[in-house]
Formats: sequence, C-alpha cells, structure tokens
Amino acid sequence: MTIEKTGARHEALGLDEVDLKKLYRAMLLARRVDERSWILNRQGKAAFVISCQGQEAAQIGTAYNLRPGYDYLYPYYRDSGMTLLLGQTPRDQFLSLMGKKEDPNSGGRQMPGHFSSRELNIVTASAPVGVQYPQATGTALAFKMRGEDGVAVACGGEASTSGGDWHEAMNFAGIHDLPVIFLIENNVYAISVPSKFQVAGSIAKRAEGYGFPGVEVDGNDVLAVHEAAKGAVDRARRGDGPTLIEAKTYRITAHSSDDDDRRYREREEIEEWRLKDPIIRFEKYLSENDLLGEGEKEAMDREIIAEVAEASSYAENAAFADPDDVLTGVYAGA
Repeated sequence: MTIEKTGARHEALGLDEVDLKKLYRAMLLARRVDERSWILNRQGKAAFVISCQGQEAAQIGTAYNLRPGYDYLYPYYRDSGMTLLLGQTPRDQFLSLMGKKEDPNSGGRQMPGHFSSRELNIVTASAPVGVQYPQATGTALAFKMRGEDGVAVACGGEASTSGGDWHEAMNFAGIHDLPVIFLIENNVYAISVPSKFQVAGSIAKRAEGYGFPGVEVDGNDVLAVHEAAKGAVDRARRGDGPTLIEAKTYRITAHSSDDDDRRYREREEIEEWRLKDPIIRFEKYLSENDLLGEGEKEAMDREIIAEVAEASSYAENAAFADPDDVLTGVYAGA
C-alpha cells in the first residue's frame, strides 16, 4: 500500500470518482489531439504545431474549477487542454490547425494556438507575448464593477513574466483586489533559453510585492494544481482578490514543429522528465486507489482515439477559407 492509496487527497478536495475520471479523460484527450497534430504536421497537412504535451495537469487541474461561458479564459498558445475541457472539440482544434473555413477560432485566418470562443468566453491571444495579462485584468475589473462573481484566468509561460505587461497587470490587480488568477506554466524553457537565465528567483514569491498570494505547485500533479486553483477561484469569487499560481512543469516536445531542441537540451533530460509524465502519474494514482482498471482505461483510450480520428478526418476533408473572405470581420461594414 502506498501513501496515496488512502484516497484522502481527492476526497479532501471534494472530488469523487466521476470527477477523477473526467479529469483523466480530459488530460488524455488533450494528449491524443496533440499527438495527432504532430502526425498531420509531418504529413504536410498542418504547417505548424505548438504542443501542450507535459502540461496537461497544469491546464486541466486549473480549468476544472471554471464555469464555461461565465468565467473568462485568456489562454496562451499551449493551452489546448484548457480549451478542450471548457467546451471546444477536437474537430475545432483540427479545423484551426489546418486553417479551414469552419475554424471557429478565426475562420482559418489565425495560426494554431490562437484559441477563441465568444460562447465559452475564451479570448484569443495577440501575437506579442504577455499582452493577455492586462486584458484579463480588465475583464476582472468589469466583473467587480458589475458586482458579479465571475473569475478571469490569464495563462502564460515563465518567459512572459519578464515583460512589462505582466508587471502592470499584477500591480493593477493587486491595487484593486480584482478576481483574476495568473497561471504561469513554468515549463523550464523559454523557447531555447533555460528558465534559470530567464527568471531570477521565484515567480510565485513575486506576488507578495503586489499584495496578494503566490502559490508554487507541482504542475505535473493534477490534484495539487486543482487544489491550488480551487483556492484561488474561491478567493476570487468571495471578492478577496487575485492569486498567482506558478505550476512547475516541463515541455516534453520541442518548442514547436519548427524547433530543433537537440541544440539546447540533452535527450537524457527529456527522458528523466518523461518519468514524471502527468498522465502516467495520474493513472498510477487512479489505479492504486482502485478507481480505474486496466480494461476501463484501455476502453477509454480507444474511444478517445476514435473521436480524434473522426475529428481529424473531418478537418482534413473540410474546405479551406475563401480568399475573397480575407477581409471579412476585419473592417466594419458600410
């Protein structure tokens, strides 16, 4: 018997067997969509892939606390796991990946990773790094001014905390006690720059200087992330202000499909982190607590693989955007 086999962790968080299986399925779906995206890229069907592999626990553990279509998410380009959990579909992801006309994010105009849904309150990112933070803070200010209990979540990598936008958003949120959560998915590399050359000291501890809590959490442990995010969301809904969460995780793949990570990190390092894979780690927890048998796990995976295959096939055969529509939605009509 292991320490985790008491089941106390998920029970203390108010999670039951249904919740745990939803968390697991969401993580596995994100991974399978991502893996299929890389295959499409290598087949020449998708020009660019930017991966979420290794960061699923940080994303799913956080997003599980949000109310889709009420709270606001300002994701960064790796947050496909979050957007899937909140209501986007694998078909949506692949239509975007291949720039098809039905792409719900932008009608085939944006590069992959720019998630958007008016119905789900997922706000598309701008290309410059870090601009989502003051935007999310503005949404949180609107919630407060209206007397609503909505929460805004802004996500980014550790490199985004080096920019002025992040500082200004943190400062403004702290001054006005806004219901915003800053989720930093610290995945060790800012493209090719190791975090030790990008960030001086602890990101989580910086929150103290802005007058609100900062939490450092194991980003590969979905239950630990869920706990931290639940506390932050509850705090925001009560009107107690913002929280900074630094989820320490790892980017398993290269920065993108155009990146050769052999030039800046050793294969041994990646393999060492693969042993901490958040999905395998959660599988172990579920198995040791008799919550997910091998047969059920395999059946779930087969179902997900079939769902992903159907979505991919649909997107591959879908029409590309019409060149004549390139300016639609860009300029106001007469």
